[in-house]
Amino acid sequence: MNFRIGFGFDVHQLADGHPFYLGGVYLEEAKKGAFGHSDADVLLHAICDALLGAANLRDIGFHFKNTDARWKGISSLILLEETMKIIGEKGYKVGNIDCTVCLEAPKINPHIPAMQKAIAEKMGIDEDAVSIKATTNETLGFIGRHEGVTASAVALIYKI
Repeated sequence: MNFRIGFGFDVHQLADGHPFYLGGVYLEEAKKGAFGHSDADVLLHAICDALLGAANLRDIGFHFKNTDARWKGISSLILLEETMKIIGEKGYKVGNIDCTVCLEAPKINPHIPAMQKAIAEKMGIDEDAVSIKATTNETLGFIGRHEGVTASAVALIYKI
């Protein structure tokens, strides 16, 4: 089998008055939300980058430009679905993904099972193949000041 590994990273600014989507789940209790061209789901963007990188297909910005009106305000679950089609066309399937979100608040551990379910469904893989971990930045830097959120992901893919 031909195995490949990819790494993805994303960051989004947090601001009042924006909804907060993470891993395809709306976090209603969030006091601030991430913003960007799409729904600014930092976790899904990191996953897309990891998948695209593993298949040597550039990055999320190459495929879903933030200047393209088609992607304005779109759910990142759709971007993940499109990413799966792109890597599938090159003959790849996903083995597993491992992700980490760095955020001070809200606490995301209660939402992780719903995120795993949403991601696994869009990727067509088992929920057990979707690992999501959470950490804080110990009140340091822009994350510690509740100004932003980051996510990183590693994806293992293999040729069919």
